[in-house]
Amino acid sequence: MSPALDLRPILYVLGWLLTVLGLAMLVPMLVDLLLDHPDWTSFMAGGVITSFIGVSLVLTMGGRSIVLRRQQTFLLTTSAWISTGIFGCLPFMLSEFEMSFPDAFFETISGLTTTGSTVMSGLDTAPPGILLWRSILQWLGGIGIIGMSLVIFPFLRIGGMQLFKTESSDTTEKILPSVGRLGAAISLVYLALSVICALAYWAAGMCAFDSLLHAMTTLS
Repeated sequence: MSPALDLRPILYVLGWLLTVLGLAMLVPMLVDLLLDHPDWTSFMAGGVITSFIGVSLVLTMGGRSIVLRRQQTFLLTTSAWISTGIFGCLPFMLSEFEMSFPDAFFETISGLTTTGSTVMSGLDTAPPGILLWRSILQWLGGIGIIGMSLVIFPFLRIGGMQLFKTESSDTTEKILPSVGRLGAAISLVYLALSVICALAYWAAGMCAFDSLLHAMTTLS
């Protein structure tokens, strides 16, 4: 009889994902607040709820080294898409658009998967916070897919990524920093390209805000 699946590592990682997602909601909240748009409250509510649950999971499920097995990794991938989709759609549902859950969930997953599809109309007159949140979701989705690949590919033995996978504890300590350094390097390149792309749009005559939005969606 196989041992029960340990969900604590999965919930711990999900906690960090939700914490990052909740903190990301503060950016469009500040934009709407500075522009005196009432939708800032929707981002504040969504950010508080998401961050609270995320931090709670981190504090209660952490406290020891996290080791993900094959089954846990696949379950983490599925639960990560579902949980970030559910919490990421809160601003859409609470904003002046008052989107239904299916539409808001579709919009969020479309952004996180960098699909680009939308069910929203009137984007030209949409509040700046909502426009920024759609771009942030796509930008986070772009780097998130890369990060998730670093976790999943070693278990799938894709290309040379199986070199990151090991069952030996002493080798794991050497390999994990390598994965961390690779992820940090990719993130820095992703951020640098985003800045360069935004500056290029701005130099071409686009306003600063639109340049930022288009750069995030382009790089994703």
